[in-house]
Amino acid sequence: MKNLKKLTLLHSNDLHGDFLAEKVDDKLIGGVSRLSGYINKVRNEEKNVIYSISGDMFRGSLIDSEFQGLSTIEIMNLLAPDVVTIGNHEADYGLAHMLFIEKCASFPIINANMYIKFIGTRLFDSHYIKEIDGMRVLFIGVLTEEVLKNTQSEGIVGTLIDIQDAASEVSKICDAYRTSDIDLTVLLTHIGIEEDKKLAAALDPACGVDIIIGGHSHTLLSEPCVVAGIPIVQAATGTDQIGRFDLMIDTEKNCIDSYTWQCIPITEENCPRDEALEKVVKEYKDYTDQKYGRILTRFPRAYTHPQRNMETELGDLLAECMRDQLGVDLVLIGSGSIRLPSLGPVVTLRDFIEVFPFTQPAYGFRLTGKQLRHIVKYMLREESFLDSEHNEWFQFSKGFCCEFDRKNHEIISLKMNGKEVKEGDLYTVVMQKFFFDNIGDFLDLPHEEIEKNGRPIEVATKAPNILEEYFKDHEFLKLDEEPRLIIHN
Repeated sequence: MKNLKKLTLLHSNDLHGDFLAEKVDDKLIGGVSRLSGYINKVRNEEKNVIYSISGDMFRGSLIDSEFQGLSTIEIMNLLAPDVVTIGNHEADYGLAHMLFIEKCASFPIINANMYIKFIGTRLFDSHYIKEIDGMRVLFIGVLTEEVLKNTQSEGIVGTLIDIQDAASEVSKICDAYRTSDIDLTVLLTHIGIEEDKKLAAALDPACGVDIIIGGHSHTLLSEPCVVAGIPIVQAATGTDQIGRFDLMIDTEKNCIDSYTWQCIPITEENCPRDEALEKVVKEYKDYTDQKYGRILTRFPRAYTHPQRNMETELGDLLAECMRDQLGVDLVLIGSGSIRLPSLGPVVTLRDFIEVFPFTQPAYGFRLTGKQLRHIVKYMLREESFLDSEHNEWFQFSKGFCCEFDRKNHEIISLKMNGKEVKEGDLYTVVMQKFFFDNIGDFLDLPHEEIEKNGRPIEVATKAPNILEEYFKDHEFLKLDEEPRLIIHN
């Protein structure tokens, strides 16, 4: 005779400070008020409910960046998740600040494999056991080096290097609690859907991992991906939706007997408002609106950035404005640093900061024509077209034009200001510091090779300052529609 108990497991990931509802087709979508309202409704309707978040609570909104995550933690405390794991953007404001914010949280934050490199001490508890209606649910948090390198931390934080190491660490934790009558084991990961699949395949079935709830790749699913019998889910990004498992747990065999999963839209129709949480968000919004509501500039129309691994209107515009302001040959802007899909036609300081929030320096350096050709060809390798999750793409300023044969992976023509690039020519180039620091990984060009052309210099303490000043002095910025990348085949 089975001893079955129902458990409802709600989950979010990559909230990125998405606190406010948006109007789509005259309907309000998302926002933490209605997200909280849905969670509270389910908690009232169902006996056993757990709500988890799989990383990246921070970044993406002015409310978050203005208060460096403290506003987010106050809002998350009211949202009241049962357990949260760390994402890469939790480290954006620095290691000390991340640990300070963790102390402000009224919910457990877990991670099994972030540690201080020099002494090997974990930064967080590796796991959390939630006891509910006689059931014991084990949560383990996972973040790998591939994701952590995309943070702005001080370089003293490390993680396990790859998926095999992460699988081994999960196995150790599961072994330690195998005799503790764990009814359900859930991995909260922030490594991307493809890495989740690899992790599921690498896990020893004896570990007893039942579910992987992931983040980082912002994947919207219609049904779970199942690998090695383990359902893997995500709930896209922001507060426009929430994932929901309805599980029947066999507490005798300590496993899932059956389940359903769906991604629930956060809308006016099915999600009541949480007025107490709404009041807190409004106070933060009123403050930032007053401080950042002034208009910087106007565009003739909105310019778009629909996806990372392609040339975009907004990417072209930002790169060109920065090049014009600095007077260099070429500006490369990392696509991942443009955080929203459009900007304009009216551009307030608030809009600009939310689109381009990372206040890192800009670095100038020289590249030979041969090096420029190499980095462009490396960026346009086939996996970059297919997988924006693991490969960085760049937006180029005006004057640069590459004609590329994708089928044969060959550059047909590479021109700067209408002239074919020659191997021995030197060009002045500007990038954001994070991308310059990681140029070996992103564009296969070691720093020592760059430094042969001269010492790189910091040309701005904060890259967004360059664009902000440019916008102030230029109205109705019109995009030059000359393509930077012409892709054949």
